[in-house]
Amino acid sequence: MTEETTAETGARRGFRLHNIAVPARPLESALYLVATPIGNLGDITLRALETLAGADVLACEDTRVTRVLLDRYGIQNRPFAYHEHNADEAGPRLLQALEAGKSVALVSDAGTPLVSDPGYRLAQQAIEMGYRVIPIPGASAPLAALVGSGLPNDAFLFAGFLPTKDKARRDRLAEFLAAPATLIFFESPHRIGATLLAAADVLGAEREASVCRELTKTYEEFRRGTLAELAAHYEEHDNVKGEIVLVIGPPKKRAATEADVDAVLADLSKDLPTAKAATEAARLTGLPRKVLYQKLLDMKAENG
Repeated sequence: MTEETTAETGARRGFRLHNIAVPARPLESALYLVATPIGNLGDITLRALETLAGADVLACEDTRVTRVLLDRYGIQNRPFAYHEHNADEAGPRLLQALEAGKSVALVSDAGTPLVSDPGYRLAQQAIEMGYRVIPIPGASAPLAALVGSGLPNDAFLFAGFLPTKDKARRDRLAEFLAAPATLIFFESPHRIGATLLAAADVLGAEREASVCRELTKTYEEFRRGTLAELAAHYEEHDNVKGEIVLVIGPPKKRAATEADVDAVLADLSKDLPTAKAATEAARLTGLPRKVLYQKLLDMKAENG
């Protein structure tokens, strides 16, 4: 982050699209969180390109990775390294740039910043200090995997990476056992087999899932099936390569049995009046309140 002359700054504020030079407008002082492609460099937005070219300071995880993207679009802005190993030193320098009224753009190696990377800490500090934080949306591996998996997407839960040790991994999976949502995890290729085995044991062998590999890249693959089927496949094929997103469908709803309903009513009636207990039981079971109210009256009559 060195001082530059106005002429030098003006010369680098732009990008190229199909050999057409496009000038980038100056940015207001703020921390810009810029999503970048997760594989295919064509998956970049015009707003992202303008932000990368126009920012006073461009921070990234790995300057070599970001340089490939910048060179593709003729952006001369020089990236500045900010990652988990230098965050304590680099973070304050970026905040100082904001304090000086400069615009700071932050990118990860791929995808949307702050999703499983140290940018969260910087954004949190910027917000606490009163600086604007502006997201520049774009590519996201969890969302690409979700929509390509074919699994329900009305409710989903992104949980990042699972623990590497088997017991810790199983304990973490158990926390999501009853979550009424599609689960999304990042996983490494050499652990996907063990993770699928654990998931089949903990969440249920018949849960639908999808292993999404090398998204947007040349060898993109969606392998779909039950957790048991996928675990069996990767037990036989352990030479997996590439980045992986594991998507696991929600648990299937089980119709409440008469015994289930009786147990719910008995439990609720301990603390609630009959009418309120019937209302809450209707919400939990999906059965008509009128039927549950009468059933509760009958139960109380039988028990004296």
